[in-house]
Amino acid sequence: MDDLGARAQGILDDNPDTQIEAFRRVRGETERLAAPLSPEDQCAQPMPEASPTKWHRAHTTWFFETFFLPRFDRDYRPFRADFGYLFNSYYESFGKRQPRPARGLLTRPSAAEVSEYRVHVDIAVERTLRRLKPAEREEARLVLDLGLSHEQQHQELILTDILDLFSRSPLRPAYRDDLSAPPPRPAPPLVWVERDGGIREVGHRGSGFAYDNEAPRHQVLLRDHRIASRCVTNREWQDFVADGGYRRPELWLADGWAAVQARDWEAPAYWYAGEDGRTWTMTLGGAQPLDPEAPVAHVSFYEADAYARWAGARLPTEHEWEVAAEDFPVTGNTAGSGWLRPRAAAGEGELLQLFGDVWEWTMSSYAPYPGFTPLAGAAGEYNGKFMCNQMVLRGGSCATPDGHIRHTYRNFFYPHDRWQFTGVRLANDA
Repeated sequence: MDDLGARAQGILDDNPDTQIEAFRRVRGETERLAAPLSPEDQCAQPMPEASPTKWHRAHTTWFFETFFLPRFDRDYRPFRADFGYLFNSYYESFGKRQPRPARGLLTRPSAAEVSEYRVHVDIAVERTLRRLKPAEREEARLVLDLGLSHEQQHQELILTDILDLFSRSPLRPAYRDDLSAPPPRPAPPLVWVERDGGIREVGHRGSGFAYDNEAPRHQVLLRDHRIASRCVTNREWQDFVADGGYRRPELWLADGWAAVQARDWEAPAYWYAGEDGRTWTMTLGGAQPLDPEAPVAHVSFYEADAYARWAGARLPTEHEWEVAAEDFPVTGNTAGSGWLRPRAAAGEGELLQLFGDVWEWTMSSYAPYPGFTPLAGAAGEYNGKFMCNQMVLRGGSCATPDGHIRHTYRNFFYPHDRWQFTGVRLANDA
């Protein structure tokens, strides 16, 4: 991480009181998200791609214990030496670790001991921030920024992983009983927004925090194109289903059609037929009737691509998306709105729902930007080694923490993944 300072100017200043306030706020939000869950809830793992809430809480703590404290507090002693094996995620530099599909087998340590672990590390980090020498403050701030952004990523995963877990229960429980369905509203008509091509610049500009995969800023050539004013709705997706969209191989990429057959996909994840004849879906507020006006969510890249082909369109490239979004404020239905589910777009005409509601699949493979080099040391494993066989998503979702996303933020998942709040915005050539 020696060159981290050359990659980003952090969101925090060098004042220890400001840093501690931000640290407490982010760390406290993780605990607030976990509070409605029982110890049994926190231990279960619904599938290999998801992790138990207890593991998320411990892993984000291990991150500070591993990347921050040894660097700035040489007197620090780990809470437990064996936690490194249990809560390392994928950092080969730190040795062997619990296999990802078996994280749900970690009944010990208990959720209560993980709470003790978090308090132990939090006290040490705050003490260290107050004792830093002036020459260390800038470097510490950059590492702290990375750790807090990393924890916010796991806050979103806590919500989506719990949703997947609860969707597998015949009881279909609510994560929070006070999460009512948002007031219904009609989605505005879909409008095609014409966009001029040409040479454009994309990527992080250098002010504020950003991950290494958002840089360096560089030029791209765009063709004239048009982009949909809002995301595809559940009602529109129901038309795709009714027209046999999941039974027509000509609409699908070969790998996508193989996934449909192998996984028995007939609709987006969490949809099911209710006894009342309506389509229902699993939400963080429990089972709810499907809102036909809200953006479709929990669809894979393969499904997004097939729908676009069915609709006579395509998905936008990530650069088309970024250039279109850069003139709009980064506001929308993110986690702070309190709904924790996608809502129908509000307004007319220009581009809507660019941020929040659902992550939007693009047709761009996750690859390094020209001139990209990973960070030095273990931090280089954060993003760079995953730049293969995954697709880029943009814009954030209803579960993304407020303030976490940017115009240049590049999320990435495998094309078959759909347990996140992933949706679709259409594009087309002019």
